[in-house]
Amino acid sequence: MSQQRHGSPPGNGSGNVPAFPDLPEATIARLPEYLRALHNLGEGGADTISSEGLAAAAGVNSAKLRKDLSHLGSYGTRGVGYDVALLIEQIEYVLGLDQRRAVCLVGVGNLGHALAGYDGFASRGFKIVALFDADEAKVGERIHGLIVRHIDELGQVAVEESIAIGVIATPAGAAQAVADELVAAGVTSILNFAPCVLSVPANVDVRKVDLAIELQILSFHEHRKATLTALPGGRSATGAGSQEAVGS
Repeated sequence: MSQQRHGSPPGNGSGNVPAFPDLPEATIARLPEYLRALHNLGEGGADTISSEGLAAAAGVNSAKLRKDLSHLGSYGTRGVGYDVALLIEQIEYVLGLDQRRAVCLVGVGNLGHALAGYDGFASRGFKIVALFDADEAKVGERIHGLIVRHIDELGQVAVEESIAIGVIATPAGAAQAVADELVAAGVTSILNFAPCVLSVPANVDVRKVDLAIELQILSFHEHRKATLTALPGGRSATGAGSQEAVGS
């Protein structure tokens, strides 16, 4: 991941990021996809990329991409496209990836084990610094170099490690209590894998990841395609043409 001075907006001239842009939620959700595509392009030796090329790599349409990037003050150069390295810096700055975020993970069941060993966190600017569980049988277990601590230690460790983000990978019944512990420890960003809705103060941001819900949404699209195909004059699966990824 490219590095830059902390707190200093990247870019030069017309490519500067506006003093902190107020971005639509949909744009924020797409910026990581653009960043992933840009890193792949940069690793492949590309110095510039057209809006059409970047849109194809990110799985969105080019008009949507150009509008999103305009919020960052980045418009590309006619006939040349976007500077890959500069755009990476701009997006990393806006996403706050110019500094490494300390993350704690609560719940070390099967999902927690998998998340604790996911290499993608470190490569994207995040470091899991602590693991917690309420099960005494799991406390003391070493997982990917970290010792599982009891949930009662969360407040102390959160301060010592300057934890910015808490990840909840517990059963649904325990998730609210864990969220309360994280909030009490001063953590104001939570990634929730538990299948439930959390109640948190207004200053706490929660992102929910529910794989069953994602599958249900895909099931709807499968049902819709099958229904359209079955109608008189309906399109066949092979004749429907390419589609933008669902939800992008």
